[in-house]
Amino acid sequence: MNKILPLTLAAACFFALNVHAEFRQFELTIEEVDLEVAPGFSPKVWAFNGQVPAPLMRVKEGDEIEVTVFNNTTLTHTIHWHGIYQTGTWQMDGVPEVTQPAIEPGDSFVYRFVANKTGSLWYHCHVNTAEHIDLRGMWGALIVDPKEPTELEKEVTKEAVLFFSSWDSSVAYTYGENAVPGRELDYFSINGKSHPYNQPLRVKEGDVLRMRLYAPTSPVAFHLHGHDVLITHKDGTALPHPYWADVVPIQPGERYDIIVRMNNPGIWMVHDHIEENTTAGGKEMGGTMMVVEYEGIEKPDFYMWKDVEFEPDFYMSESLAKPHGLHDIEVFKGVDPTLERRPRTSSGHGH
Repeated sequence: MNKILPLTLAAACFFALNVHAEFRQFELTIEEVDLEVAPGFSPKVWAFNGQVPAPLMRVKEGDEIEVTVFNNTTLTHTIHWHGIYQTGTWQMDGVPEVTQPAIEPGDSFVYRFVANKTGSLWYHCHVNTAEHIDLRGMWGALIVDPKEPTELEKEVTKEAVLFFSSWDSSVAYTYGENAVPGRELDYFSINGKSHPYNQPLRVKEGDVLRMRLYAPTSPVAFHLHGHDVLITHKDGTALPHPYWADVVPIQPGERYDIIVRMNNPGIWMVHDHIEENTTAGGKEMGGTMMVVEYEGIEKPDFYMWKDVEFEPDFYMSESLAKPHGLHDIEVFKGVDPTLERRPRTSSGHGH
């Protein structure tokens, strides 16, 4: 059954007055797949369009958004559009038994709202968040480009999105469990993969790199060697006074945008300064770590990624350079354990 709640009169007027906006329709499925986070560790996740992180959704300020969500799993879900004000559309906020009934298995729901806040927003399930967000990968980037970008934003030549997340292997293979209270997080990842199972981020000297940092599940202390970073946005909002840092603390749910002027060629470590987070299954040099590589730097023989099969969209850089829309990213796909193949996704990417 396809459900859609009626819009209020205020919302209808808002849509009608927003004459310069574009109307964008998307489809999302929720699938039960296994996600290989690290060798020997593939937790069961609920994955939007079969992937973790979820598909990148990028729109413009003022756009009218319609998202049809199909629940192909065995438990209930919703989507909360974290950061969207939902002016006149509170029924679209995605909180079960408050703004809507949860989406039952085999059912669908249509969300419709205006992208009336800008910046690095995100979307996530709001059912049993201690499991669905924290342990099952139900989160993705919702980026709303402002009508009037800042002067710093206009300088950006390359973008990257980083989701820092954590996992509890003791409940990783059983849906419906979250191990609260007393759970022990023992795997940590960036964009769903533990170091060195993730990817380098490749840049050129002279790049102005914008990194959108998301912490959906656990605290992070982000540190990039060899560079200071300019913190420009907090939770999507441009700061009136950007400031420099070499460690960026992020609490669960927060987002920080940072700009890095790539002026120090080399191969540089990026890591979480919360030491437990740089482990995977108790092994050090894992978890929330990655490398930034400058083009043109010769890689020594001992370098762990010397001959890596490079995935250029692992930090969504290629998708961020595409036109606005919903972007599935193949490298984030999980595996359907019942069919031993990639999962089915929605019929179209939207527009």
